[in-house]
Amino acid sequence: MTFRVNHNIPALNSHRNLQTNDANLSKNLERLSSGVKLNRAVDGPAAFMISEHMRSQIAGLDQAIENSETAVSLIQTTDANMSEVSSLLNRIRSLSIMAANGTNNDGTLEAAQSEVDNILNTIGGIADKAAFGNVKLLDGSMEATGTATGNNLEFIGATLKTGDSRENGFEVRVKQLATKSNVIGTTAFTSELAKAGETLTVYENGKSASYTTTKDDTPDVALKNFQSKIDRAGIEVEATLDDAGNINLNHRKYGSEHRFQVTSSTAGVLSEQGGQIALANIGKDIIGTINGETTTGKGQVLTGIDGSKCVDGLEVRFYGEGKDFLREVECEVADLQDGEVVEEEKPEMPEEGIAVGRVFVTQNGTKFHIGGNKLQTAGISIKSVDPDKLSRNIVNLSDFDSLADIDLRTFQGSQDSIKLVDEAINQITANRADLGAFQKNTLESNLSNIRIANENLVSSESIIRDTDMAKEMASFTRNQIMSQSSNAMLAQANQMPERVLQLLE
Repeated sequence: MTFRVNHNIPALNSHRNLQTNDANLSKNLERLSSGVKLNRAVDGPAAFMISEHMRSQIAGLDQAIENSETAVSLIQTTDANMSEVSSLLNRIRSLSIMAANGTNNDGTLEAAQSEVDNILNTIGGIADKAAFGNVKLLDGSMEATGTATGNNLEFIGATLKTGDSRENGFEVRVKQLATKSNVIGTTAFTSELAKAGETLTVYENGKSASYTTTKDDTPDVALKNFQSKIDRAGIEVEATLDDAGNINLNHRKYGSEHRFQVTSSTAGVLSEQGGQIALANIGKDIIGTINGETTTGKGQVLTGIDGSKCVDGLEVRFYGEGKDFLREVECEVADLQDGEVVEEEKPEMPEEGIAVGRVFVTQNGTKFHIGGNKLQTAGISIKSVDPDKLSRNIVNLSDFDSLADIDLRTFQGSQDSIKLVDEAINQITANRADLGAFQKNTLESNLSNIRIANENLVSSESIIRDTDMAKEMASFTRNQIMSQSSNAMLAQANQMPERVLQLLE
């Protein structure tokens, strides 16, 4: 055993252990008093980094939950306003049906029209005033809107995915015009055939209409009687005679999905073989592009395909021959008509198509941020309920442009009013259904999901960052004992050099 006085190694060792134990004891006290295991990055750099990222996610999810709850409130407020509009539209419909009854005098009709005007003003007020805080709900400021320029070109609608065209607009180019399903007889429908008892039949979607001519029928009379049978059966087909005396049947609607079948007693009058069912020539759907991007055609409507850069979900209609061809004329004075309508020969369509106009889109669709990270959004277009925006572009004999124009003071006006009100009810109902589906399947479903995700993240972050009090208390007790022991041993080590004095005595 050696004795040194310049350096007390045992004391240094005891002092080092005392410092270590005191530092550990301080950490124990910090963790026990704060309840947090990671108070600073040095306590565990890797775990601290993971914990901070989790805290960021938790804060984002907390806000996303609040956003979703606010969005649900906005949708509920919107639906409540739309519910009142639906009730008002039902009242207008009742008044329209009442006005169509022949028992009304002019005073009654004026009173009904006055009430309708008042209801329309009320609906307009709802459209203008309905709001969530300072956010207008039903004035059209929360939907994608658009207009079209060009003869017989019409903007139908757009989705949240549709791009904003600004002031330039998207060019609409048509490569194939829509046509109607048709049958053109190859055998003239002569007076002899009409008097011989020709049976003409047309079939559409499970409905049929048949007429057998009599000896007193002329071809014109027989065809009008056949048309009456078709109309009463609810079949959307028109029958005419061309200059050669052949029967032409044309579906009233454009496109390949509107089909019908025919039969005739004599081969060639309608069907190629007498007494056998023949399929009409199938109509064509429109083909074209919008802004040079691919679209799908259905009847006269072009729709931007999913994934398009600018025109995803954009819908436009090109009438081609014009809306006048779609008007349903119930009664005409036969001897004042110009005769058979002769279709003009259409020029051949160039391969690149023809530009028919431009469509201008303003994208105001509403988006809600319902996730904890960027681009985790959901959106919906809330359409206007203003009477000027409802039931637009509905073909009617009274030339009403929208619901705001309806007039019940004539029989035809009341009939067309019913048609426009029914369309408005359909639009409002569809909008409310979209809102309900969005609330239930998007907002509330997402809300349930992110609440669970938030709970799991908080649990995970707690495991990483929070103090296990029982474990920390056990460590604290150990370090407290070690600190006291180190302190005692340091005192003993400081006394060891005194033994040198015994050697010097």
